[in-house]
Amino acid sequence: MAEKKKAIVIGASSGIGRELVKVLYEHGYAVGITARREEMLKELAGELSGDVFVQRMDVANSFEAIGLLEKLIEKMGGVDLVVVNAGAGFHNPDMDWVLEKNTIDINVSGFAAMANTAMRYFLKKGSGHLVGVSSVIALRGGSSAYSATKAFVSNYLEVMRHKAIKSGLPITVTEIAPGFVRTAMVEGGKLFWAASPRKAAEQIFDAIKNKRNHAYITRRWRIVAWALKIIPGRFLAKFF
Repeated sequence: MAEKKKAIVIGASSGIGRELVKVLYEHGYAVGITARREEMLKELAGELSGDVFVQRMDVANSFEAIGLLEKLIEKMGGVDLVVVNAGAGFHNPDMDWVLEKNTIDINVSGFAAMANTAMRYFLKKGSGHLVGVSSVIALRGGSSAYSATKAFVSNYLEVMRHKAIKSGLPITVTEIAPGFVRTAMVEGGKLFWAASPRKAAEQIFDAIKNKRNHAYITRRWRIVAWALKIIPGRFLAKFF
């Protein structure tokens, strides 16, 4: 009998991360779940029946988070998949620096700490799959620091992919670029082509299963990505 696959989802308390945990569990994975809100993690664990490992973690405290991720990997007896989904984004028209810094601490420092730790573990193990959640808006500057931090995520994942290729080891790095997904982060905004968190999670799992390098969520957002690449900046600025 094949050994059960193991995954960690960082940022699992709500939205896409929470639904992805459920999808992975339904496909036979043992799952480690992390987020700041421990009560929501415990609630999620209670909905599942065993093989769920809970670890409270705030990726904004990056050095502490590194130790906690390493501890969780050890507790699970190793893992095959790490999904770095934790992220923050705020509507910040006044460029409030507190909000900007919080976005940067989570989406840049926190993301890099988690991705770096996972990649170092996979290189030592000799195999693995790192998944990072970026955004379609990473392609162009949008409002506040959010789009800039997601551009960092995209580029950092490419660096990790280069390291995997150079190692010659069976390590996959997947970038997930969602468009609008109905989560608390976009609540109240003007949305189109908005997917449910469940649908987004199912398409992310499909990208994981097929070991894709990149996936737009949902797939139709590749049209928007194409448009963002060619629209002149003076026109794009009117929308942000």
